[in-house]
Amino acid sequence: MRRHIIMAVVFWSVCVDSRKIRGISLSYKRFYRERKSFLCIDGSKMIPFEQVNDDYCDCEDGSDEPGTAACPGGRFYCSNLGFRPHYIPSSRVNDGICDCCDASDEYNSHAHCQNSCRNLGQRERADVEGQMRTLDEGLRLKQQLIEEGVLLWREKQAQLRDLQQVAEDLQIKLEEHRRRKHEADRLKEQTLKAGDRGHRHQNRTVTSIFQILDSNKDGRITVNEVQAKVAFIQDEERSLSEDEAVALLGGGHEMDLSMFQLTLWDSLRAGDSVKIKGTYGVPASLADEDPNIEAAERDAVREDTDLKKVEEAYETVNMEISDLRNKLTIDYGTDREFLFLNSQCYQLKVYEYTYTLCPFNQVTQKSAVGTEVSLGSVRWTPGGGEIASQGSARRIKKTLYTQFKFFGRICRPVANNGVPSAH
Repeated sequence: MRRHIIMAVVFWSVCVDSRKIRGISLSYKRFYRERKSFLCIDGSKMIPFEQVNDDYCDCEDGSDEPGTAACPGGRFYCSNLGFRPHYIPSSRVNDGICDCCDASDEYNSHAHCQNSCRNLGQRERADVEGQMRTLDEGLRLKQQLIEEGVLLWREKQAQLRDLQQVAEDLQIKLEEHRRRKHEADRLKEQTLKAGDRGHRHQNRTVTSIFQILDSNKDGRITVNEVQAKVAFIQDEERSLSEDEAVALLGGGHEMDLSMFQLTLWDSLRAGDSVKIKGTYGVPASLADEDPNIEAAERDAVREDTDLKKVEEAYETVNMEISDLRNKLTIDYGTDREFLFLNSQCYQLKVYEYTYTLCPFNQVTQKSAVGTEVSLGSVRWTPGGGEIASQGSARRIKKTLYTQFKFFGRICRPVANNGVPSAH
């Protein structure tokens, strides 16, 4: 008899232990230690321990019925050994539907649940392993981009130093060419002033030659006066015929000073066909254009051309320096891992439109007929500044990273000139 009583006590203890453990996690086990009384977890009520999991809700927080559906706000803990444990509403306990992969929620129903936790755990672990491999690959690529970014950054800094040195050299050369241009202009002005005096002397020479030919001093040169005073250089002894004299007078039989300066004077000044009898060569020392004026003008033009070339080169170098400095002020990430994107563009075709995204530059939309429209610029604001606070700047970076990753997957990379690249 005593033996049967001991067995009954042990069986009852197992049943109580089973009842109190069902539906709770290990972290809550300390609240359900078997004792004479049970204190509701919210501290609102003390009940006999036998009323725990008796399918009747005694505590307002439902803590006395973790393993039954008695309390409307209760929770049932699925241990799910081999998979992820989680809570379900206690109203789902023994409702004929398997909510826990270990089937622990249907311990007193007619549902035929199988323990699928092991298979689910295996699949999840495979997914996690795949994600870890992807993460490792991503970290490897990121490290590669960081190393490339460091090299690109150093290369651009070296390029900036070289351009600054070129600008300094051009600055010195520019000052030298400006000085030479100023000197050439000054010499040209002096030569022109001297030439003006020579021109006035030349006018006096034209008048004196006209007066020599105008024997009767009537202000007109006639055919007879030309025959008397002018001869061919190759045959000075022979007198000019009337027709030859008329030809030298421009087809007429006489001419005044103004007509003389435009016709016969040019022939006499050239000194290659006719001359005044009894003289040698041209009639005046300024018969030709002043060679000093021509040389001064050539020097001034040459110095002006050279100065413009140096100015254009200096302006071009300064534009390159400004553009490079702007690129170096952009935030390319903590380790400059996004620096490579600065020279990249990506294309996405949607229906009849082709979208081109150039990170840190602009986004355009091009229709099938060839019309291209700018959709704005992609700007990454370092530190937030006036556009974004520090917190939103982090969100912007995360968003841009996601967008770049998105475009990198579904868009074709294009070269700097907008033509799709081969890779």
